[in-house]
Amino acid sequence: MRRRFLASGRCARSLLAGVSLVRELDSLVRFEDMPIEHHTRLGSYEILEPIGAGGMGEVYRARDTKLEREVAVKVLPAIFAEAPERLARFERDAKLLASLNHPNIAAIYGIERSNSILFLVLELVPGETLAERLQRGPIPVEEAIGLAIQIADALDAAHAKGVIHRDLKPANVKITPTGKTKSSTSASRKLSTRRALQPMPPTRRRSPPRKRASG
Repeated sequence: MRRRFLASGRCARSLLAGVSLVRELDSLVRFEDMPIEHHTRLGSYEILEPIGAGGMGEVYRARDTKLEREVAVKVLPAIFAEAPERLARFERDAKLLASLNHPNIAAIYGIERSNSILFLVLELVPGETLAERLQRGPIPVEEAIGLAIQIADALDAAHAKGVIHRDLKPANVKITPTGKTKSSTSASRKLSTRRALQPMPPTRRRSPPRKRASG
């Protein structure tokens, strides 16, 4: 188990690689608090309550009235709708993220628009975040290793698709009541899509210098 953790952990060291589309917008986007009222309808989604907010939008618990299930709706800043090129790039990235089918990655169901409001429809993951779990006290070693392996597996699956998560932190990892982790890619403020990471070439060991014969 520990050997698998160490092997999977190698992909985590690449988190600082790449340049993020969202990072490019950081200096432009300042999302102002514009809470959506309870029972507001965005297309077929009924807003129930706010569950989070950040520099890249606000997240709400919502009900999908067509499929009769609860989802998370993330309302994006207006700059995406006002900048066609950035919107096109964001939609391409959203499609790639939606292709990440992995038990430890929260699913993206779609990107939709209601009037002038652009929003993502996401899997609503039950449970607490890793940050909330850490606030309750230290995590036992075996449990921590199990959580870390699941997170590393999610990163490995993302990297295989050319997706680099650049804002991995406890607040972006959910732990379900059954102990399964779900890493959120859509909630990341720094996310980039790049070519699949290539393995590093093996390091050559230099032979020690030979001693000169005296005489």
